[in-house]
Parts: sequence; structure tokens; C-alpha cells
Amino acid sequence: MTAATLPLTGRARVVIERVRPEINGGRFPVKRTVGEEVVVEADIFADGHDQLRCLLRHRQAGMERWDEIAMAPLGNDRWRASFHVSSPGRHEYTVIGWVDRFLTWRHDVARRQDPADIIAALQVGAELVTAAANRADGSAAAELKSWAAQLGSTAAPDTRQAMAQSESLATLMAMHSERLFVAENERVLDVTVDIERARFSAWYELFPRSCRVGNESHGSFAGVIERLPDIAAMGFDVLYLPPIHPIGRGFRKGPNNTLSAGPDDPGSPWAIGAAEGGHRDIHPELGSAASFRELVGQARKLGMDVAMDIAFQCSPDHPYVKQHPEWFRHRPDGSIQYAENPPKKYQDIYPFDFESDDWQGLWNELRAVVDHWIGEGVRIFRVDNPHTKPFPFWEWLIGGVKAEHPEVIFLAEAFTRPKIMHRLAKLGFTQSYTYFTWRNTAQELTDYFTELALHDSREYFRPNLWPNTPDILPEFLQYSGRPGFLLRVALAATLGASYGIYGPAYELMEHEPLKPGGEEYLNSEKFQLRNWECDRPDSLRHYIARLNRVRRENPALQSDWNLSFHAIDNPLMLCYSKTAGDDTLVMVANLDPHHVQAGWVDLPLAQLGLPEDKPYQAHDLLSGAHFLWQGGRNFVSLDPQASPLHILRLRRRLRSEHDFDYFL
Repeated sequence: MTAATLPLTGRARVVIERVRPEINGGRFPVKRTVGEEVVVEADIFADGHDQLRCLLRHRQAGMERWDEIAMAPLGNDRWRASFHVSSPGRHEYTVIGWVDRFLTWRHDVARRQDPADIIAALQVGAELVTAAANRADGSAAAELKSWAAQLGSTAAPDTRQAMAQSESLATLMAMHSERLFVAENERVLDVTVDIERARFSAWYELFPRSCRVGNESHGSFAGVIERLPDIAAMGFDVLYLPPIHPIGRGFRKGPNNTLSAGPDDPGSPWAIGAAEGGHRDIHPELGSAASFRELVGQARKLGMDVAMDIAFQCSPDHPYVKQHPEWFRHRPDGSIQYAENPPKKYQDIYPFDFESDDWQGLWNELRAVVDHWIGEGVRIFRVDNPHTKPFPFWEWLIGGVKAEHPEVIFLAEAFTRPKIMHRLAKLGFTQSYTYFTWRNTAQELTDYFTELALHDSREYFRPNLWPNTPDILPEFLQYSGRPGFLLRVALAATLGASYGIYGPAYELMEHEPLKPGGEEYLNSEKFQLRNWECDRPDSLRHYIARLNRVRRENPALQSDWNLSFHAIDNPLMLCYSKTAGDDTLVMVANLDPHHVQAGWVDLPLAQLGLPEDKPYQAHDLLSGAHFLWQGGRNFVSLDPQASPLHILRLRRRLRSEHDFDYFL
């Protein structure tokens, strides 16, 4: 090797590998919410037997100064440290390490036994401490000089040898360490920090056009405002509205997605755009921009955010079609290609051509749409079919928006292949729809949620669980009756920290499919107005309200990562727990909506912080029932007609066996 090719860092002996968390080698950020911890680990080692000092560095992006935290060795050259993120936006972290001469000396001198060797080593130590004193100032410099004098004194060698192990000296030396030949991780890593609602939320979806006031034939924002107190009382904190824009008339779909619409048929809200305007405009019958802002304001007063649907597609009547025909793909006969998902055809929808020669103009216009609604007070967007638009577009749009508005949340409605869903999550979407809708058996649920809670993908993929949507009436809900609806919403609310329902249809247990074997609703609200009787006596609103109250009162249900599954000897039942601090909840579900099921659960008492030899209380937070349990193995029986799921708060007993009121 010639001098010209010698490595510039040839004296940096430390190696840093396998930094975690790290997504695609640092290409994408990990995700946290305000107040959460980022635990960082890395393999850090060097040749030989010298001792290392390793630091975790972190800062908010754009700041010059790094905060530094000493990393602790875990064994086998693995190191760990953590930091908390306190504000939304982008944060950065990295890992550095170097051979620490003082630590190496301290470790070496403790093992020496020959007095002559000890005296010689102490002189080396005194020189190292003197050098640190010269780097320090004030009282620290004086204190270090005193240590150096003591180490180099004529006191007994074993006395000075013991001084070398002083933690006070080690602390001072760490503060004034000589950082020679520092190695740094090859890439500074990013953390996207979101507001708490990105981690913990309950969504309620409704169509404003079905929210009528008085004898109105068409619903409006005023009707939605009337419903807000009821929705808030159920404990939802996100009100999600499908598209609220003018609806095209060309190729408008009729009831149940028929190809011909009558003069009074409202069409699909996802066929966006008409003579009245496009993506920045409001359907005239829903109200004005001022009434929309009033809705947003009234919801916020009740602790809710309004989430808006972003569907980047157009009806044949959208102003873009005439103003920017270059943004659409054309057939050989000159007509615009409508959307298809064979055998389905969507003649009322024109997709954008993201390979257009004017792709930059298209991108800028779509970003302007999002900016417009942020200006109207919207901070949450549910994005329709993001998997049918280019990945670079979403990374550019979401990155730009969050750089200016870090509190904004984007939910990806992407029921598609796993790798595509994960790519969308990596490149910026805050939350993601999941396959929960089709996971029904105990094994399916255990496997899927173990992946969501424990796999490395949890660093970027935040699930939002939906038991139904306007597009999806799952087969399970078609035949399972009231117990099935109780079960699926309870599973969604307890397996995940964020979940949502297509509200009125779920409250009122809408279960008739358009045709056997399909998942479309009969008389789908996507194509016609509905008159929902939300005050019906059989409504699930009271059960849902209890679920959401339990979620708000128990931190254990406000996270996804603390999920554990436990053995139960009945395959038609599911047992799992969540713990946060002193809050320990065990959920037991009967997955059979038609029959009573019973089984013996096996709980890891030490993991749950419970005694092996004393009784403890299991208090069902849904029904109010109390059970006195002892040991890890206990019996559970669930009647799905009453409630198919227990949410059991476990508490260790303090007084007599018959005292159910006094617990730790």
C-alpha cells in the first residue's frame, strides 16, 4: 500500500456495527411519539484488549449541539443507551466510540500484583490524570490535579492502586476524556417524532351527506355538528369524513354500484370534481367553507380532530380534465383511461398519470391541495389507495408537509401486498391499515399481532385496526350477529392502540352483503344516502363507549409494543396481556360468536408482577365482575351473547380473602 492510499482514519481502531434501530441502513427514519424513548444498541469493539468509551449522541434536526449519553456494555461487545424525544419533528442520533486510555489503564492497574509494576503503572495514571486536568478548568481542574498528585505520591502502592478504582475519579475523567481517533457510525440516523394521537387514537367514520337536519333531503356539516356530542360521548377522538368535494355527473354510479344513476342519485364521493369545483372545493349541499371550519372548531372543543379523505383521482367532470389533460392517460382513440381493477370498472373515476411529462406540475398541485386543507384546520389525512401512486411522490409530499407541520398525521389506506404497505410506512405514512379485518382465528391473530408488536417493522409501521370500512363488510360480520360485532370491535380496541370503525354501520350492526361471498354492503352508503337510526335500542354505542373509556383510563392499552399472548387450552379462545407500569390488563376472548366457550388460561405471574402463592383479583372492566384467582392457571367461561371478551385488571391482594376493595 502506498502512502497515497493509506486510510485517513487508520488510527481509529474502533468498529461500529449493527446499530439498532436502523431502517434500511438508515435510509428511512424510525418513528416515535412525543415523550417516548428511543433505545439504541450497537456492536462496538476494537482490536486487542483496550477499554472503550461509547456514546449515544442525539439532537433535534437543525441544532448544532449534540446531547451525549454514555452507553452501557451488555456483554459480547454489545452496547446500549436511550434518550427521550420531547417535541414533534425530526430528530437525529448516532453512535461514537474510541479507545479510552484512562479506562484501559484503570482496568490494567487493578490486575497488577508486583509492587514495582504497580508503581510504574501509577506513574502512567498520574500522567493521564494530569493531562485531563490541563484540559479542564475551575474546580474540576483543581480536583484532577489533586488526584494526579495522590496517584504519583509516595503513599503505599496498594493504597494508590485502590484510589485508581475510585468512581469519583472515573466520573471526572469521563467528563474530560481525551477523544483520540474517534469512530462514528457511518450514517446519522433519523427519528420522526409525532404527536401522541399518532400512537393512540380511536377513529369514527361517517358520511356527512347522511347527517340530515330536520326534514333536509341531503345531509350537511350542520348535521355532523349535531352528532358530535354523541360521537364524543362514545370516546372517539378522530372524526373521519370521506371526500367532501363536488361529485361528478358523468358516468355517475347508481345504488349498489349500478352503471346508470337516476336524477336524484348522489353518486360516489370518490368521483371527485364537477362544475362546482375540485379537490379544494366543498360539495354545495354539505355547506360552505365557513361551515366546514365551524365543524373543525366544534370537534376540537370536544377533544376530537377531523380527519379528511385525500383521494387523488378525478371524475370526468373535474376541472383538471379540461385544464390539464396532460395529467391523464389517454387511449388510442383520444379518450381518457378510466380506473380499472379487473373485473371491476370505475368509469366515474380518472386516475392521474404520474408518468406525465408534466409530472412536476402535477406533484406541486397535489401538494397545494393538502396545504389548502391544512389552512382550513385539518391536521389528519386518511389517504385513499396510496399504493396506486408512486413511492417517491409520497416521500416528497409527506416529507415536505411534516417539515412545516410536524403535527400532521397521514393514514395509509393500503389493503395491498405486505412489502408495498411497509414501503409506504417507511417513506412517511404515520399510520397504516392492516390485515386485522381478515384475521379471525386464534392462530391468525397471534401470529399477525406478534409480528406487529415484536418484529423490527414496529419501528416504522404503526397499525390502525378497522373491523369494517365502507368498502369492506367482512364475512365474519355477515353471519356472526351481535356477538360478532361486539367481539371484533373489542379485539380492535385492545389488540391495537389505534383503531377505527365505519361508525353508523357498525353501531347498528349492518351485515347484509350485496351478494353471497362478496364484501360489498347491500345498499352501500358509497352510492346512496342512508338514514341511520343511531338511537335504536339495540345500538352498540354504550358498549363501544365503555371500551373507549377503558382505553383512556388504562395506559396499558395505549401502546402496541407491550402485547404478549398466553396459553389457553381452548383453540376457540384467545388470551393476551398488556402492561404499562403498574397497569396490568389481561384480555380473554371467545372467538366463537355462537356458543359459550371455556378454558384454562396460563399466566406468567412473575412477568405480570403477581405473587405465585397469594390470591389476586381479576376485575372485568367491561362488566364490572370480580374474580378471585390464585396461581398462574385459572378458569374462564365466556358467553358471547353477554360479552365475548374480558378486560381483566389484575391486582395483588392486601387484606383478607373476602376483601375485594383494597388492592395495590
